[in-house]
Amino acid sequence: MPMAPEKKLTIISDYKVHEKDTGSPEVQVALLTERINHLTEHLKSHKKDFTSRRGLLVMVGRRSSLLKYLQTTDRSRYQTVIKRLGIRK
Repeated sequence: MPMAPEKKLTIISDYKVHEKDTGSPEVQVALLTERINHLTEHLKSHKKDFTSRRGLLVMVGRRSSLLKYLQTTDRSRYQTVIKRLGIRK
């Protein structure tokens, strides 16, 4: 099920770096995190949905790659995103 457009716009506005930003790593990680959280809740009630589980693993891998890129390019932005999303503990 796709994310509601209003929710997507609020996430983009919260994490954007500049005025016309829609594709910075921070925005992409935030959108992926929202989708991952939604799919995780789905999988708690539908334990045998292996296709969605595979999609979840693909999204987690993509988010991991984006975070690795952000960590190597700008450590302070990486720390800010991690703290705001509460991803790593």
